[in-house]
Amino acid sequence: MRDFKKLLIWQLGMELVEETYRIAALLPNEEKYGLRSQSTRASVSIVLNIAEGSAKASKKEYKYYLETSLASAFELETVLLVIERLKLIENEVIQKVMVILLREQRMINGFINKISSDD
Repeated sequence: MRDFKKLLIWQLGMELVEETYRIAALLPNEEKYGLRSQSTRASVSIVLNIAEGSAKASKKEYKYYLETSLASAFELETVLLVIERLKLIENEVIQKVMVILLREQRMINGFINKISSDD
């Protein structure tokens, strides 16, 4: 078992959850069950999968959960791009979160590569 709370990808992911919830609160009420829900669920899924994967005994299983986390990060990126395209929130606000998100994606991908190369 690994202590997922010590992982930088988990810590940055938690920061991303906070920022995503701040953005979601800015969305119109009619998006409560649409983009708001989708964005928050995707951001939480990133950290949940990092945590859950940390409990797995095999590298193969751990890698699977990290890949799922990365997929959720790509999902969140797409939701943010939709929000940006529809001009529901100011571009500067979206870009602030995108910087964190892109860093998170690179870090998760790098961690996946490290685990894969340790075989």
